[in-house]
Amino acid sequence: MTAVATSLVDEVLAALATVMDPELDEPITELGFVRSIRLDDTGVTVHLRLPTSFCSPNFAYLMASDAQDALRRVEGLGRIVVQLDDHHDSEKINAGLVADAGYVGTFGVEADTSLDELRSIFLRKAHTAAMERSAARLLRDTDLTVDDLHLITLAQLPEGRTKEALLRRRVAIGLGVDPGEPVVVDEYGGPLEPSAVPLRLRFAKAVRISIEGNSHFCRGLLATRYADAEPGGMSTRVTNLRSTS
Repeated sequence: MTAVATSLVDEVLAALATVMDPELDEPITELGFVRSIRLDDTGVTVHLRLPTSFCSPNFAYLMASDAQDALRRVEGLGRIVVQLDDHHDSEKINAGLVADAGYVGTFGVEADTSLDELRSIFLRKAHTAAMERSAARLLRDTDLTVDDLHLITLAQLPEGRTKEALLRRRVAIGLGVDPGEPVVVDEYGGPLEPSAVPLRLRFAKAVRISIEGNSHFCRGLLATRYADAEPGGMSTRVTNLRSTS
């Protein structure tokens, strides 16, 4: 392997780390979905893998097209190729990515909902789960009770990863992040009556547990499918053949 631009590899990995599994609400890099990255003087080729061959085609297409878009934001990469391996619709999805055909252009009449609509649904689920984590942490670490939560604002959340995650997800669905904004809100971001907070939190907890459970399940499936067959286990294989940085 030729000595190459490590920084460009880092930029590629950072770009791919911005791509989220819409249902699991985790980066594809942390889930092990990035199988390999190959850089050469003409461009970059990224192979993705999923826990099963029958993962929903719209999820699969969304992650692959998001990866392609993320790589386009890295300057100086050259030709960008993203390929999804071992999926029952790999051939169709990979052809759609090469043609830049979009979801409807790739699946035609099979695309019964727009990708933007699907993305919006899962972004809102991710926000709901993040809201519940923030509320649960407040109840665990302070003297506050559920009856107090309708008055709690973003300014009252302790700084840290839980709050940062909530703010990111609020931005993703167009909610405000001013310090005076309420933490516990309805599905449209509006404030809640005190009597509605307990039910909202129970729903949010169910969403959060569902996401975390699916994530655990998918990690197990992916490891079962690939861990023994991949030369490097579940890590991402990086090959850098660039002659210049």
